Amino acid sequence: MNLHAKLQQRAEAGEPLRVGLIGAGKFASMYLAQVPKTPGVHVAGIADLSPDNARANLERVGWSAERFAAPSLETAMASGTTFVGEDWRAMVSHPQIDIVIEATGHPLAAVEHVVSAFEHGKHVVMVTVEADAFCGPLLARMAREAGVIYSLAYGDQPALICDLVDWARTSGFSVVAAGRGHKWLPQFAHSTPDTVWEYYGLTPEQARVGGLNSKMFNSFLDGSKPAIESTAVCNATGLTPAPWGLAYPPASIDNIANVMRPESDGGQLHHRGQVEVVSSLELDGQPVPYDIRFGVWVVFEGDTEYIRRCFSEYGVRTDDAGRYACMYKRWHLIGLEVGVSVASVGLRQEPTGVASGLHADVVAVAKRDLKAGEMLDGEGGYTVVGKLVPAADSLNRDGLPLGLAHQVVVRNAVAAGEVVRWSDVKVDESQPAVKVRREMESLFGEGLRAVV
Repeated sequence: MNLHAKLQQRAEAGEPLRVGLIGAGKFASMYLAQVPKTPGVHVAGIADLSPDNARANLERVGWSAERFAAPSLETAMASGTTFVGEDWRAMVSHPQIDIVIEATGHPLAAVEHVVSAFEHGKHVVMVTVEADAFCGPLLARMAREAGVIYSLAYGDQPALICDLVDWARTSGFSVVAAGRGHKWLPQFAHSTPDTVWEYYGLTPEQARVGGLNSKMFNSFLDGSKPAIESTAVCNATGLTPAPWGLAYPPASIDNIANVMRPESDGGQLHHRGQVEVVSSLELDGQPVPYDIRFGVWVVFEGDTEYIRRCFSEYGVRTDDAGRYACMYKRWHLIGLEVGVSVASVGLRQEPTGVASGLHADVVAVAKRDLKAGEMLDGEGGYTVVGKLVPAADSLNRDGLPLGLAHQVVVRNAVAAGEVVRWSDVKVDESQPAVKVRREMESLFGEGLRAVV
């Protein structure tokens, strides 16, 4: 409740939080649009593979050219301006950088960036949730051992869900379910970059003029991104998925408490403490009124007659029996809200969501029959889709994490709908991200593999 006041104090003392940003695409640009209006924060460096594109994005969000004209990090530190370059290592290792924001969207690179930041004593805000999904529990442990903070990015849905879960538990409620909304029909799971715009209701020409990335948009549509984000939520909160993954039941906001209650009480939950995604479309394709498509929600239980009476007295939306209640945030502002994570990490040394264990995983599933010799193209592509599964199921089935299913060659044929296994592909075991994932499986997997 007092982060802004604390930031003002840092500004008045001339001791801003110094931030280094890796990746200056859409998400980062949204954050950068807010920085000039945020006291006590100095984005001293931006590292991007294309500095010219980064500078163009800074101009697009309203930065003056003088603000990012620093010829070096040293000059930027002294003048309060920003240095834009390619060398992320130099920025991460700079002694005056306090916090690194990883926003490349490239999970393999993100792991290398984050591990290096820990080694140099930097806190990390992880925007690239794909990386957290396949090795977040180990990254969290590495951060603790290094004495730094590792955090999910506020504004993105996983951190917002974690916030709602934490609010409910801190208030003394038992969390029954939590999750996000999504536009979903079963056929979307087979969508490719060639079909995505038809499902979105756009023409290819409209998408081209708008500069929209078909593969990125398809990763949301086909369910890969919801599976990735739900994995991060499970590992941070201890909530778990149903054995079959995400079911995407349709529900209006007013009906979430009815749908997201246990089957024994008339709902659709496999178990209490479940992560789920609510669809904004009925199975016939009709829009759900008053939907939660762009938002997040938590369902919690009023376990005494007194509490349930309080729900009624204060107009809380509950299930028909008045036992289960829902709180929600209908929209999220993505990168515009990341400043909350920066302030929380830098001022309170508290993450806005962080993995506490290995509870779930997102594995690659073949979208079509895959032949030996083919190249997997990762989330949102033509070859695989992400599926949320319990962590024990992933490890016992030798499932290949979706985040590592990019630019790897198929070794064994995989039938459509089947989980791609580590042994089905040729993976470069020398890559830092692969090493981290393998280490995590070794550290966390012994007990999980025993689970049948």
